[in-house]
Amino acid sequence: MVILGSASPRRQSLLKQILPEFDVLPANIDESIYPSESASDYVLRMANEKAKAALKKWQLTNDHLDASPIVIGSDTSVVVDDQVLGKPNSFAESKSMLRALSGRTHQVMTAVCLLDGRFNQSYDINVVTDVEFRVLSDLEIEQYWASGEPIDKAGSYAIQGLGSVFVASIKGSYSSVVGLPLFEMAKLFEQIGIHPLQEKWHE
Repeated sequence: MVILGSASPRRQSLLKQILPEFDVLPANIDESIYPSESASDYVLRMANEKAKAALKKWQLTNDHLDASPIVIGSDTSVVVDDQVLGKPNSFAESKSMLRALSGRTHQVMTAVCLLDGRFNQSYDINVVTDVEFRVLSDLEIEQYWASGEPIDKAGSYAIQGLGSVFVASIKGSYSSVVGLPLFEMAKLFEQIGIHPLQEKWHE
């Protein structure tokens, strides 16, 4: 049994591309960044804590079962000048983030923790992708905010949506920027005996 510890419809859609069956069990955790914590350390910690919290949540209602699940925890952060940009709570925050990204290259980090509850082992990775934005005008930023898309997106944009019009180029994994690095996920699965191509073949 595989569990995705995320409520993100984007991650669910991506995972479905390489794994036909899994359950969804979101886990709410404190996502505050520690003082002096690097962006890389932060996303890896978040992915691990989400996986552990989802496993604990599953165990609370399934402690009568002998089998333990494989749990996926993931976190995506937009990073510029070594600062993690979260989700904007207001137009002012969104504008500040998008101005910081305008006309330059930033990093999108997506960390994944694969927690194998069967053997109490975990595997994690952090995939870093460079994303270059063209120069944005204040009017474009205002119009983008009015679309409603930035409100629940890290860094205040969605590369898979209207925010794609800002992206001049990317170097790395597109699926990782959306929310789940599929190439790297497949490699992690193979380490624990799950082969996505075989799984899809037997559907």
